[in-house]
Amino acid sequence: MSDKPVLIMTGSESDRKRVAPAFKVLEDAGVGYEFVVSSAHRDAEQTAEIARGARENGYRVIIAAAGLAAALPGAVAAVTDLPVVGLPLDVGPLRGVDALYAIAQLPPGCPVGTVGIGNAKNAAGLALRIIGR
Repeated sequence: MSDKPVLIMTGSESDRKRVAPAFKVLEDAGVGYEFVVSSAHRDAEQTAEIARGARENGYRVIIAAAGLAAALPGAVAAVTDLPVVGLPLDVGPLRGVDALYAIAQLPPGCPVGTVGIGNAKNAAGLALRIIGR
């Protein structure tokens, strides 16, 4: 088992502070993680490569955080067989409601477990349960 079984992805460095509560939950549980910035729109090929190689790189679950159009969780889930936890971010004029709908309403064949808007702690908690911690 990898010493970093959780991969946390955002599309922008500015989202780091929004997912930081997940870091603390994982650290408190003694579970390693890696944080990666890769946009589903601006870095589509890189994002797909990261997601495709996630299992091979020792990850067991991916937390994908996104706001507005919230493409990242679906783009990741489309190319990996690992569990993906979608974290809608509280940004933009709709304060994350658009992101929540975009993630929760992904089409069949693209499963993503979705937590509440801005709830990075629950995203990490769900990731811990998925890996059996």
